[in-house]
Amino acid sequence: MSEARAKLYINTGVVTNKTDIYNILRPLLKQTVTYTYYRGNRVESSGAGWVERIVVDHPEIASYFTPLAICVNLDSFDYLQFDTTSDQLLVYTLVIGSERLVIEFAASPRIGEADAAEGRPLPRNADELARDLHFIQMELMMSADGADGGDEDEDA
Repeated sequence: MSEARAKLYINTGVVTNKTDIYNILRPLLKQTVTYTYYRGNRVESSGAGWVERIVVDHPEIASYFTPLAICVNLDSFDYLQFDTTSDQLLVYTLVIGSERLVIEFAASPRIGEADAAEGRPLPRNADELARDLHFIQMELMMSADGADGGDEDEDA
């Protein structure tokens, strides 16, 4: 009697197991990606954003795609199809019914191509963000007076 073998995916595949989907998508965490949402063959929306979370087994958490943050809940999708491009980059397609969400790593322009690009890529990490003068970081400090839990009534 032979035991069932684990599935094997090499450069491409259609994946239905949520644990396998999570493991395949995990490299996207804390990365800037582009996304295109299709309903049928029509592009409904597209953009780029930072993958903040990938969750599974939490149907109460929504999947959302914004320029500031992306949360992918695997419970929102039926399966994942992934393919490798000729440049050895992965293209992930999450599918639910006739709707598809295509996710790719956001390509940063090569030196000399930045001016030719239509837009600027988003910073890929904290160091790039710190050097980008188009973004401002603010640190909010609590005053020593407010640190004790709030104002108390002096007349009491």
